[in-house]
Amino acid sequence: MSALDEITNSDAAATAQQKAIENANRQTAPMAPFPEFLKYDDNGCSLDLYCKRKPDMEPKMLKWAFKLAERNVGPQYKACSLGWQPKVKQSDLNKNWARYLVAVDRATKKPAAYTMFRFDLDYGRSVVYCYEMQVEAEFQRKGLGGFMMKALEKLAQHYRLERVVLTVLKNNEDGMKFYRRLGYDIDENSPDKADNEAYEIMSKLML
Repeated sequence: MSALDEITNSDAAATAQQKAIENANRQTAPMAPFPEFLKYDDNGCSLDLYCKRKPDMEPKMLKWAFKLAERNVGPQYKACSLGWQPKVKQSDLNKNWARYLVAVDRATKKPAAYTMFRFDLDYGRSVVYCYEMQVEAEFQRKGLGGFMMKALEKLAQHYRLERVVLTVLKNNEDGMKFYRRLGYDIDENSPDKADNEAYEIMSKLML
């Protein structure tokens, strides 16, 4: 293959990645083709799931999302160099580009878990970027988190996106084990060990 052919193929791949992201971002109900991921009835759970853009989320749900993140990972942030910065976390959770997949108890109507994500280009790669994956204590270790990550993977596959990418604190040992069990590895763009960052970037190839 000539150098020109390589450049042409590279440009075509980049165009395809961009088009895939644009198509995914046009979707107002990206989970609609997958009704099997809008219910979770396993391990004693009876949950309904919905997917909404941040502007369509009720303010009380966004407050709950922040409080759950504070309970679940606040202590780990406090224990590392990043520290817990509530205003930063609230700002992150309220980005207009954010999408939420939320699980709600069918009987009590109380929220049980959420993942916050977006369709994005990450270092030139089309990805589903998972920014948050938080589960209420009473629903942990029941397969719900894994189920919701599988939903994000389904989105990536359906919309022809290259990877699912996420960030996890290094001191979150349970989180690291959880993602490794699901097939996630340290991403090529994760910080070098010499940088001594408090987090790792992990990813899973979808295409």
